[in-house]
Amino acid sequence: MLPNNFRWRIVLLLFLVTTINYIDRNVLSFAMLDDTFRKEMLGVPLTYTLTQADLNDFKIQYGWIDTTFKIAYALGFMMIGWFIDRVGTKRGLAASIGLWSMAGIANAFVGSFRGLAVTRFMLGFGEAGNFPSSIKSIAEWFPKKERAFATGIFNAGTNVGIILTAAVIPWMTLHYGWRISFMTTGVLGLAVLAIWWMNYQRPEKHANVSPVELRYIQQDHQQEEVAGRLTWWRLLRYRQTWALIVGKFMADPIWWFYLTWLPDFFNSSESLDQTLDLQNIGLPFMVIYIISDGGSVFFGWLSSQFMKQGWDINRARKTTMLLCALCVVPIFFAAQTHNIYIAVVLIAFAAAGHLGWSANVYTFASDLFPKSAVAMVTGLGGFAGAVGGAILAAIAGPVRVQFGYLPLFLVAGSTYLIALLIINVLVPKMKPVEM
Repeated sequence: MLPNNFRWRIVLLLFLVTTINYIDRNVLSFAMLDDTFRKEMLGVPLTYTLTQADLNDFKIQYGWIDTTFKIAYALGFMMIGWFIDRVGTKRGLAASIGLWSMAGIANAFVGSFRGLAVTRFMLGFGEAGNFPSSIKSIAEWFPKKERAFATGIFNAGTNVGIILTAAVIPWMTLHYGWRISFMTTGVLGLAVLAIWWMNYQRPEKHANVSPVELRYIQQDHQQEEVAGRLTWWRLLRYRQTWALIVGKFMADPIWWFYLTWLPDFFNSSESLDQTLDLQNIGLPFMVIYIISDGGSVFFGWLSSQFMKQGWDINRARKTTMLLCALCVVPIFFAAQTHNIYIAVVLIAFAAAGHLGWSANVYTFASDLFPKSAVAMVTGLGGFAGAVGGAILAAIAGPVRVQFGYLPLFLVAGSTYLIALLIINVLVPKMKPVEM
């Protein structure tokens, strides 16, 4: 008898949560293009005309705000993975959604870089709960052979969130002001909190899961509990943990870079034959992230498909990650071409490669560790990714002002292949740890 498919509704719920998570975090990337926002953050009169020196100062300050967000995100990952493994997925993610939604609303009431740093710190700390909770949910609801595909689907919510932000926030900012944009997205988060709380349970407790589907979900007989006390130091003794850390530390900063700086790249690039402002920036972003959404789902499906054809985890995951890494390599041409359409396509394929990479790296936690350790392991990986993101954020502003985007795109194009080489050295053969 075939199982029913209620577990895929859980993926759609995680997809919705992730979409709102990325809407809340990306409002700032588009608000930064608004002159009123820039003037208020710089503390100059609204009638003042900003000079190029003012804009450069704004971008450097903006880079430090982005660093603040990522430091909080890193700290949140370290703490919230531990929290989720102890209170459960439902309560852990609910607490995170509540915190990041209130921080998103608070963004609407700041009037300086100092105030913005405080609210973005709160936002980053709260948003760190999304991925540890989601990966733990996938481990609870799916057998190993379906996890990469399920992860790819919910991870596609990152791009849908960006697409919706690009489609709506510039228009909303132009017509109603940047404060309303932050307020609206924060309230949406509170609505999603209610939906999550009313609908999520573990499969063995959910009334809509049949005995057949429950047996299918639990077919791997994966170890549920860890013997002895689970600590970060204990997890760091395993090479498998370091493989996840490397995969996140080296790749996540590139994704953060796209989210933070692509609006500025298209708005002020010295090489492109045309630039985009708040009135017309939405369409290129929709193209980029629709294509990259396809990458998230496709590469998650491809890895799972390889396993269904008899490949082991090691071959399936690493082959897929190699293909993802190769998609990113040509991105450095985006900083050299004068054609905006070529730049959009190059960036879109690089973003698709990243999301496919991310979908497969995230499955390391559930492939290689007991379910009761998944959130903590994911938290360690997320912490490493956020630390890498904070480092890149701290230097991206000055590098962009002094040298343009070429050095940053060169780093982006080479990072994934280097990371895959290190992962293969750390874990030549992927196999579950014995704890």
